[in-house]
Amino acid sequence: MNILVTNDDGYQAKGIRVLAEMMRRYGDVYVVAPKTHQSGMSMAVSLGFKAIRYKEIMSEPGICIHEGEKDTFRQEGKVQDRESDGCTAKGSLTVAYLDATPASCVKYALDSDVSGWPVPDVVVSGINHGSNAASASCYSGTLGAAQEAALCGIPAIGVSLDTLNPEADFSAVEKYFPGIFRKLTDNIRPDSSGGKGTGAGYGIYYNVNFPDMPVEKIRGIRIGHQGKGHWIKEFTDWNPSFYSRHGITPEMLGQESSPVCGEGEKLYMMVGTFVDDPRNDSRADHHLMQDGYISIVAHNIDTTDYTETARLGSLGFDTDF
Repeated sequence: MNILVTNDDGYQAKGIRVLAEMMRRYGDVYVVAPKTHQSGMSMAVSLGFKAIRYKEIMSEPGICIHEGEKDTFRQEGKVQDRESDGCTAKGSLTVAYLDATPASCVKYALDSDVSGWPVPDVVVSGINHGSNAASASCYSGTLGAAQEAALCGIPAIGVSLDTLNPEADFSAVEKYFPGIFRKLTDNIRPDSSGGKGTGAGYGIYYNVNFPDMPVEKIRGIRIGHQGKGHWIKEFTDWNPSFYSRHGITPEMLGQESSPVCGEGEKLYMMVGTFVDDPRNDSRADHHLMQDGYISIVAHNIDTTDYTETARLGSLGFDTDF
């Protein structure tokens, strides 16, 4: 099994290192992640004839299964841990960065003529430092990478932990995400297009969010839906103390500690306050997390509102001239 791993926090983030090592249980792992922090990029791509720098950081071979055993990570279509006689084997690991957005990283990896990598069986994006539940999913670069994979007909999962701490404790993700990964990949919705990537299962990607709490405090896993809400008072005067309150520095986010303004310019930063929508129910993903559950939401790149489309059709918009 070939697994592509990326993120939006950059290739040096702790989350992606933990995720890549975790995924080696299931196959050969190829990591291409942004050179610098790319949060909030959604599905943006690096256009405008920008010069894009690439560098391979490391390449580590896998641990071979004992001679004579079947060298596979899929048996009868099911994802398997690679184990033999008490010895767990790990797939190979290749790590590189691209000076581009998360979605562009996926594009690069899928262009085998350039990357030299095999087409992945699945794309996993994360582990994001910060929640991507509710409206955050609209802006997320983590999920933008998953969307790019889904657009190309490749199963994709985004996974996040609700903390900005650069040294976050990912123990809960390490314990519970492997089971989620196995169940999702074992039960990918069939593509009714006959493999053309446009059928019933086309465009689906999964958003998995973990609450930031000790493993023993997590109450379980719940299937939910995207929560509703929005941010207010999002612009405030630039204040470097905001970074230290979260245990980070501007440089960790690809920014400057002492930004310089041009003549007549004023310096702001975006923070804001999240306003919950009263229409949310208990299955809204951010409510599930607040209640101590791991949330799983199925998204789709097709953002058409089919109910509204049918209503508009009944109003007689379809007209021949």
